[in-house]
Amino acid sequence: MRFAIFSDIHANLEALEAVLADAHKRKCTHFVCLGDVVGYNANPHECVGRIRKLDCPIVKGNHDEQASLPESSSDFNELAERAIKWTRDNLTEEDKQWLRELPLQRQVHDFTIVHATLDTPAQWGYVFNNLDAAASLTYQHTTVCFFGHTHVPMVFIRDEAVRRESIEHIRIEPTKKYFINMGSVGQPRDGNWRAAYCIYDMENTLVEQLRVKYDLAVAQKKIIKAGLPRLLAERLAIGR
Repeated sequence: MRFAIFSDIHANLEALEAVLADAHKRKCTHFVCLGDVVGYNANPHECVGRIRKLDCPIVKGNHDEQASLPESSSDFNELAERAIKWTRDNLTEEDKQWLRELPLQRQVHDFTIVHATLDTPAQWGYVFNNLDAAASLTYQHTTVCFFGHTHVPMVFIRDEAVRRESIEHIRIEPTKKYFINMGSVGQPRDGNWRAAYCIYDMENTLVEQLRVKYDLAVAQKKIIKAGLPRLLAERLAIGR
């Protein structure tokens, strides 16, 4: 089995389609989504439809949750809040119901998926350092867990201690635990504008991170045409 695992699409249809096309080209047999299908960009309804058609395992992200509510109940910053209000107006009630019913975490074959953290998934905490990761690893009952939310590719490995490493190529060893973030499809924040995802080759026990070019200009024009904040279009080009 070759799993294409991706997160944080954020309504960027061009980036999503590029990732799916690349995954098919690389002979992926299964697909897994770690949430935040919507928010920030201009195609929330279309991205929900594309993921629903894919019929793959998925967990809920914080933007998915907020988009499915009548009004925000979180401390989103002004930019995210303006985008989520627009998103609510551009989703159908069926879209919102589907987002509302997504689980917070689940097991897929022999690995776990979650959007934020395993210790308190509904609180939407961020994992950037070893201490953050240690809390989730305590609740991790599989060798591998994939998470999203930070938009930054990274892996935390626990053997005798917890350490952070590059995600480019990871050989999975059964005596260790791996908490892996593959980055963001639709709004990377690691200084690289290209869409990020990873492939988990279970037969060869290998996780590989990949970056894919997409039609950035089209995605930017859609944001501006929709009346969303121009900064959302500008930040796509710098991966921030």
